[in-house]
Amino acid sequence: MTDFTPAQGIHHVTCIAGDPQRNMDFWTETLGLRLVKRSINQDDPSTYHFFFADAEGTPGTSMTFFPWENLSQGKVGSGQVSRTAFRVPEGSLDYWEDRFDEYGVDYDDRVERFGETVLPFRDPDGLPIELVAVEIPDDDPTVPWTAFVPEEHAIRGFHSVTLWLANPDSTMGLLRTMGLEEVGTEESPGDTPGDERTRFAAAGPVGKYVDVLPTIQAGRQGHGTVHHVAFQTPTDEDQDAMRRAVSGEGLSPTQQIDRHWFRSVYFREFNGVLFELATSDPGYDSDEPLDELGGRLVLPGKFASQREQIEAGLPDVTVPRTDAVEADD
Repeated sequence: MTDFTPAQGIHHVTCIAGDPQRNMDFWTETLGLRLVKRSINQDDPSTYHFFFADAEGTPGTSMTFFPWENLSQGKVGSGQVSRTAFRVPEGSLDYWEDRFDEYGVDYDDRVERFGETVLPFRDPDGLPIELVAVEIPDDDPTVPWTAFVPEEHAIRGFHSVTLWLANPDSTMGLLRTMGLEEVGTEESPGDTPGDERTRFAAAGPVGKYVDVLPTIQAGRQGHGTVHHVAFQTPTDEDQDAMRRAVSGEGLSPTQQIDRHWFRSVYFREFNGVLFELATSDPGYDSDEPLDELGGRLVLPGKFASQREQIEAGLPDVTVPRTDAVEADD
């Protein structure tokens, strides 16, 4: 029994990219997500931090990137998030395969997993991603962004992350401590090196699942890999209680860090994956009007006084258009 509200699901996933313009073009124009925040890496202000999400930056929808151009190509392996999956409405995978053909996206054959159809593909940096066709309920909290993709096919937030782990048992115990529930195990299709996939479910409706696969395959961080995965903690009090629970498992979480759009606690779980606990507030519209999200370079806190110096060190990027497309007939 926990003394905090369990993790509500994935809050965001942060990855490493190469060329910033290529990264922005793919995630907005090809995949149809909204650029909801254009900022800097607060630990390395010489690098952009892009946030792509649904129309309102709803928690559970934002894929974020550090485009470190000088890093080498990474390799997915043990101790990493191996795949990040997004929800799309049932019946939309034909649309996405046609779109991937049109835009030259590298994708694989569909697979069935836990009764759902999955379309695996990769972004231009080789990052493994999946689209999972699901029924989107009428009261779903996500708001589709339709500047490039019609509403009936638009990505609707996270479905899951898959963890590749050398010692799955320790991490599975941690997920239970965080309030996730084991909901099933099945043999994994041939797209991963593991024997069995174990699925855990969080309490919230978006970014609900964490899949665990055993592997000792070596990896390295770089372009096309995940930097960290963040889980939603509704309040500061819940986050602090979960932080203490994680400490009780023998891990070493940080103190709370103000990230301007949410407050964060970080720790490496037993197999080395970097986890974050992130609050749902104040949100991406706390410093920009909702209809202007992503339109300017936002420099939070102490960085605001360094704007001239920071802007001079960042490459120029062209932001995407914001007009909506017409729905398919």
